Amino acid sequence: MEKDVAGDIDGWIRLVSLSPPSLQDNTADADRLKNQLKRQLNTESVEIDLSVLRELPFRLRDWGYSARCVVVKERDADLWHLTGISNPLENQRIVGVAVDLGTSRVVIRLVELSKGEILIETSFDNPQLSVGPDVLTRIHACDQPGGLEKLNRMIIDELNQRIQNACNACGIDTSDVFFMALAGNTSMTHLFMGLSPKWLIREPYIPVINSPDVQKADAYGLQINPAGRVFILPNIGSYFGGDLIAGILHSGLSQQSNPAILVDVGTNAEVVLGNESWLVACAGAAGPALEGGVAQIGMMAGPGVIDRLRIDPGTRVFQIHTIDEMQPIGICGSGMIDLAANLFLTDMIDLRGRFVPEVCGKKLVMQSSIPYLEIVSADESGTGQPLMISQADMDSLIRSKAAMYTILETITESVGMALADLKTFHVAGTFGAFIDPVSAVTIGMLPDLPPETFQTLGNSSL
Repeated sequence: MEKDVAGDIDGWIRLVSLSPPSLQDNTADADRLKNQLKRQLNTESVEIDLSVLRELPFRLRDWGYSARCVVVKERDADLWHLTGISNPLENQRIVGVAVDLGTSRVVIRLVELSKGEILIETSFDNPQLSVGPDVLTRIHACDQPGGLEKLNRMIIDELNQRIQNACNACGIDTSDVFFMALAGNTSMTHLFMGLSPKWLIREPYIPVINSPDVQKADAYGLQINPAGRVFILPNIGSYFGGDLIAGILHSGLSQQSNPAILVDVGTNAEVVLGNESWLVACAGAAGPALEGGVAQIGMMAGPGVIDRLRIDPGTRVFQIHTIDEMQPIGICGSGMIDLAANLFLTDMIDLRGRFVPEVCGKKLVMQSSIPYLEIVSADESGTGQPLMISQADMDSLIRSKAAMYTILETITESVGMALADLKTFHVAGTFGAFIDPVSAVTIGMLPDLPPETFQTLGNSSL
């Protein structure tokens, strides 16, 4: 008989203590362990990975028939897998890695699962940017011979290297990483899995799969524990991916009684409106237009990029903040919104977004008959050149913010609501992590709601 002694450290980690076998109890080692886990997990089905089974008899005897077990449940079945065991008397870390697989930026976070402790978080540019800045370009690249395999290897190889670096920084081995949870849009998850995204952009716009099964890490070529499991958040069709599902779960939108809205702004913008009874969603391009797509000095968030900006209303001196507090080299989306809002509040642009020469003064110069406003002088710039925004840049920003507001207005009107009816407005995504809602309201990108209405979620995919 097994001892009725066990501990539940976490949903993934179980402590077991078994009675040793004897002539009176000759139950097989695997069955002995399974029976205990079945009771703990309240399930009828536990399977043991072959790699664990091969070391099981030696480890149980070495550890006095006690073990710390790593278990994972199938997505849609009452079936648990035992994927790893360790000595309960040793302090081996059991680690998971969360991945936000963005079109432009990828973020990974290592978590010590027994404590829920975040060990490290790091981000990097998606290496697929070298093939194309948007998913459409990458999908078409997959039509070329070897194109899909190339894009798949690019992200897998980069993830392996970055996870290795993160583990080294924490003093752990990649074999201690037993889980990966990954969220991304439908195209990104297809490329991660090595699935053709060809039909995502062709009528009737069908993905290969919506809810990927939990797979072993080595099936994807990931260099974590080979028996580790990879969970990919499900998508809903071609345009709403696991990153949006993660945002809904993180915000609690589907659990709220009053209708609320979630805006997840990254390279694309996804908007979800609803409550515990219903949800409606729509999507459109947004992020690129507020970064490299609008201003000549626009770029994705990174070291030296202006992410916050204020203009003194009395002196009209620009007060800028850059990521990592380095010399400015460009401006990202949140900085662009702050800039436009402050230019308007200090009367340096009018209602149409046009520069006002008599107010801008010497900061406004003409180049090839186009007005340019100096944001950072050459002496203070990290590039050695002045950072300037043109009238054309401002015009593009106005069109982008108008498109964003139109999305919000359209989705609320489609269910017979007005934006003023919203009591909670969740803002998520890489861009949403830095946006100042007051600035976005000032330029007419977000509705004019009470400040307490806006809830900034940061990166909801993690």
